[in-house]
Amino acid sequence: MGRMERFLIYTDGAARGNPGPAGIGAVAYDGSGRELFRIAEFLGVATNNVAEYQAVARALEVLKRRVGNKRLREAEVEVRLDSELVARQLNGVYLVREEHLWPLFMRIHNLRVSTFPHIRFVAIPREENPVADALANEAIDRAQRG
Repeated sequence: MGRMERFLIYTDGAARGNPGPAGIGAVAYDGSGRELFRIAEFLGVATNNVAEYQAVARALEVLKRRVGNKRLREAEVEVRLDSELVARQLNGVYLVREEHLWPLFMRIHNLRVSTFPHIRFVAIPREENPVADALANEAIDRAQRG
């Protein structure tokens, strides 16, 4: 039996003002450390937690589109984010109490069931997440410049 294929994703959501202008950022790598894609998208007005969830959901959807369901069902996927709350909610340690986060939580849960059975969410210090952080802020800056 061969080793499982691995993917690593860093995600971040930023909201200036909470709620305020918000953006998401993500960068994904394959098992050899090769960058697969980057995401920098403006969300409009959102809270920080909504942005964090959106970043995870979008990154998983893009990875699914790029790599395919079949490969991902057999792969280990690690998502690193600097929101301890969101990581713990996605890992089932904390309940999701905010009703407006439920649709996003379910979107990720359904992706997990359909495509990502071997996924883990890891909370990391903000300093270890510079690329996704920069991408999220770049999306907000771009939108604010027009």
